[in-house]
Amino acid sequence: MTDPKENKNGIKKKSSEKIGVYICYCGGNISDHVDVEAVRDAAEKMDGVAVARTNSFMCSDPGQELIIRDLEDGVVDRVVVASCAPSLHETTFRGAITRADGNPYIYDHANIREHVSWIMHGDKATYKATKLVGASVAKAGLLEPLEPIRENAEKHVTVIGGGVAGLKAALALADSNIQVLLVEKTPFLGGNAAMLDVIAPFGEKAADLISKLAKDVLANDTIAVKTHSELVDFDGYVGNFKLKVQTVFTDPADHEQAAGHFIPFEGVAAEAPVEEEVKTGAVVLATGFKSYQPKTGEYGYGNHKEVITLPELIKQMSTVNGSGMLELNGRKIRSIGMIHCVGSRQIPGVHEEDEDGYLNEYCSRTCCSSVLYMANSIRERFPETNIYDFYRDIRTYGRGQEELYDKASANKVVFFRFAAEEAPEISVSGGDYPLQVTVKDGLTFGEEVEVPVDLLVLATGMEAGAVRDLASMMKLPIGTDKFLQEIHPKLAPVEMAVAGVFLAGTCQAPMTIGEAANGATAAAAKAVALLGKGVVELDPYVAEVDSDLCNGTGACVDACLADGALEMVDVKTDKGTVRRAQVVPALCLGCGACVAVCPTGAIDLKGWGLKQYEAMVDRIVAD
Repeated sequence: MTDPKENKNGIKKKSSEKIGVYICYCGGNISDHVDVEAVRDAAEKMDGVAVARTNSFMCSDPGQELIIRDLEDGVVDRVVVASCAPSLHETTFRGAITRADGNPYIYDHANIREHVSWIMHGDKATYKATKLVGASVAKAGLLEPLEPIRENAEKHVTVIGGGVAGLKAALALADSNIQVLLVEKTPFLGGNAAMLDVIAPFGEKAADLISKLAKDVLANDTIAVKTHSELVDFDGYVGNFKLKVQTVFTDPADHEQAAGHFIPFEGVAAEAPVEEEVKTGAVVLATGFKSYQPKTGEYGYGNHKEVITLPELIKQMSTVNGSGMLELNGRKIRSIGMIHCVGSRQIPGVHEEDEDGYLNEYCSRTCCSSVLYMANSIRERFPETNIYDFYRDIRTYGRGQEELYDKASANKVVFFRFAAEEAPEISVSGGDYPLQVTVKDGLTFGEEVEVPVDLLVLATGMEAGAVRDLASMMKLPIGTDKFLQEIHPKLAPVEMAVAGVFLAGTCQAPMTIGEAANGATAAAAKAVALLGKGVVELDPYVAEVDSDLCNGTGACVDACLADGALEMVDVKTDKGTVRRAQVVPALCLGCGACVAVCPTGAIDLKGWGLKQYEAMVDRIVAD
């Protein structure tokens, strides 16, 4: 005979079970392929469901209000949302439940967009959506209110990288009374920005910006600076990371001081490396980028001394005086060619891959404006020097940057547009000029043009810095573009998959200096919000051990994917001391590997227990 507290599928029910189901049209993303109202009708008839509602955008304020009102009125005590991927809006709906004074963990999410409407159509889509909603309802009936894991947190942040982003992040953190350690592997502060003379599009002096930031950092008692240093070990968890920072002391006189670099300390004699252990609550990565280095022969680079990169030209121009015609290294420069997108927007089958078979298929975003700024600067200072601009596309996005293009046209910069598969060809001129650029000009309907030049400048793009070893040590994800990858570009743009690790600046993607500074302050704000209370809260979806069932085999520890998350400890019982598994919640990934190997079923996951999975499967296979 069936237990009256069990439904027809044998799933245990709570006497207080009142589940609310909230189904999203997603502005047509779901409703164009799923009959949302049919799913709602089916949900209303499911065991334990008190109410089922729909909305065009369940994540919108009106959609959230449906949930909040039902919770506040006591209509529901469990929530199921059927919409897009939970990675997009799980925090949104948890927040709505919290605002209704509910427990945010009495909620489950059915993904009926990516898992249904984007891959299926018609009756099959509606059928599958109904099944997924039913599975979530079955699980929700077994959900228990959970409490977040609370851990004391160090009110201290380590910033890795001393460029503009690192300096800005350190200052923003210090302004919020967070102790900061700034670690920079070179002898200098300022990073790539310190290599510049002026900053496009408005012409601010880079040295002034770097000097001001560096001086403010060094004068701040809340910030400790370590140059010549790098992270060599990473352990712990959010709020309680344990780092090892290694410093290699050398005499700064051994280093060439480039214009604009700032040396923050007096020279010391060379000595053995020194390691320091650092306890920190969060880490901000501001490791920067590197400029693309053209291959030998790429547009003649390395074969002709007249072919240089834009960063090389910027360095040379910072010391040039005079007017009329530009002179560089004792040579009169009558004509300059500038080529865009060198090392960016590379196309398989057109461009040469690197030794790893990789291409930089992304746009570096800053090169076009930098080229145009330099072209304008030369034309205005040296009007007897002609500029020829060779481009595939010009992307001058952002405030004040499109004006650079208009200004270049007014300054009589001559533009040639070429197709990616018909790049300009570089050859020895044989005439009065050292080089000749031959290009099929798309602006004149494919006419082949020969342009004599004294100097050819390659606008090289940005590449990810040397972060692979750091990412491996910290178990951080790297994107297909080789830059460090955020959780979500819109919903979590500066957060990483490792809780407590944040991104700042061009270690994440090509950016302008302004964008890097904005990213740095965003990362600092996230770290302050995380550590400001001295306590961090983590999701409770972690393993838990029933000591009465555990027989101490240690199989769970062997299977654990997170170092230190499971350990064997001595436990005193009436029968003496025995070995039992113990979870370190802050380190647990909630992956379930331990659950799969436990011979006695002593381990389960909070919020994703085996009974819940069984209930979901039973609901899916039921008629």
